[in-house]
Amino acid sequence: MKQTRTAVLLAAFAAALLLPMAVADEGPLDPAQPKGITTDEIIQRFAAKEKEFKLARDQYTYRQSVKVQVLDGNTVNGEYQQVFDVVFDDQGKRLENVVFAPQSTLENANLSMDSGDFEDIRHRLPFVLTSDELSEYSVLYAGQQQEDELHCYVFDIAPKEIVGKKRYFQGRIWVDDHDFQIVKTYGKTVPDIHPGKKGKDEHLYPKFTTWREQIDDKYWFPTFTRADDILHFTTGDIHIREIVKYENYRRFGANVKITYEGKELPKGTEQKDKPQPPQ
Repeated sequence: MKQTRTAVLLAAFAAALLLPMAVADEGPLDPAQPKGITTDEIIQRFAAKEKEFKLARDQYTYRQSVKVQVLDGNTVNGEYQQVFDVVFDDQGKRLENVVFAPQSTLENANLSMDSGDFEDIRHRLPFVLTSDELSEYSVLYAGQQQEDELHCYVFDIAPKEIVGKKRYFQGRIWVDDHDFQIVKTYGKTVPDIHPGKKGKDEHLYPKFTTWREQIDDKYWFPTFTRADDILHFTTGDIHIREIVKYENYRRFGANVKITYEGKELPKGTEQKDKPQPPQ
């Protein structure tokens, strides 16, 4: 998010500082080391699964809905909405078909969506940490925790350094101890851009939680993201709420192989109906 007024100062971002984890609705965090497997082995296994997940999700169609609100108490002072379908054309090219996009009123609250926000919505809120990207991050084992019916290994992650204009995820992930797949993430995208000497706009991004559900009994795909955060702009605090839903996953009918643990995954069915986290 950026404020529509021009800011005046640009500060260097201090990388790799882990977020305070104010996460609710889990069991107590047990710092005990895993039994029968090392933390390094867990990291390598879930990163390999994430690489499979990333390739597989690119062969699914789904609907994504986005709602961003600026709040003053319980009053909505500005809102952005968009609903789009991720589809494929006759040549198998991945496209987005916008089905609902009313006029944004965020400007009424002196706020606007920037390119970083749109990239986050499409690519970083459903965070993926593959074996190809693992070397860019510090991954610290935090313990074990019950997440609903799942027993999970918990890791805190942060970028080792900020390179150029690339954006990263910083926060906490929960890895299912059976499938070794990420089932939940909590954190934010970094870096924020603070006002500086060159008169750059101020860009701040909220902390968010993304929940995943198992699709086709194999992959844990993102289905719900929620952010509710106070952004501390130099000109004042702004209360932001974001809700992103990913629905109706369907395997695309192209002649493309999707593998899971080295075996081809048969064409699947649509996403199963499951309870959503509270909005």
